[in-house]
Order: sequence, then structure tokens, then C-alpha cells
Amino acid sequence: MAATRYRRFLKLCEEWPKDESKRGRDLGTFLRQKVASAFREGENTQISDPEKCDMMYESLARINSNMYKEKFPRAKDTSFTGVTVEECRMLLATGNMQQTDEEKKGLWQTVMDRFSSKPEDRPTSEKSEK
Repeated sequence: MAATRYRRFLKLCEEWPKDESKRGRDLGTFLRQKVASAFREGENTQISDPEKCDMMYESLARINSNMYKEKFPRAKDTSFTGVTVEECRMLLATGNMQQTDEEKKGLWQTVMDRFSSKPEDRPTSEKSEK
């Protein structure tokens, strides 16, 4: 039975799409790593909790088959913010996330610098605001 479970997970991994725009954060890549870790001995792997393993597979298979997307169709192709699926994909791409992180870091560093420096170290414009 372990061999059957292993083959089912392998098939699911083959079907699960990879999103190259989310390097290091892609669910498909994460899933492949987890399956490789869980089935280290391939078909010979002993499953400690077969029922939990089967439930996990069924849940992932439902997600992969878009069962919930079909069961609960959306009235619009946008979220409550008005952002479309494609716009959301672009925003969540790794390159954009890194840029956003750098901008946050820049803002955070600015705030830290402002509150950690002594008044005499601040630029003249900040001293006059006080």
C-alpha cells in the first residue's frame, strides 16, 4: 500500500504547476520537497500514519483539481481591492517582493536612524521642527 501512496504523490507532484516567478516561495516546489522528505525510501517507505497521509493527499488533490474554484465560482475576476489575478501575480513575483522588501528596509532604516540619533546629530531641518 505504501507503494501506491508514493506513486499517487509522485503523480500529484508531476501535475502540480511550478510558478517560476516565485523562486524560493513556490508551493509546487515546496510540495515536491516535502514528498521527497516524507518518502525517503520511495515505494519502500513505511508510513507511520496512513490515514493522515491519505487525508493529506486528498486535500492536495482537491486543491490541484481546482475543486473549490469550481464549487464556489467568483462573481468577478478581481479581489476586494480591485486587483486582477494577473496584477496580483505580478505583484507577488519574487523580483517585486525583493524590491518591496528593500523599500521597507529603507523606510525602517530611516525610522530607526531618526529615533536612535541624538538631536545634535540630526539634520538642521529636523532640529527646527522640534
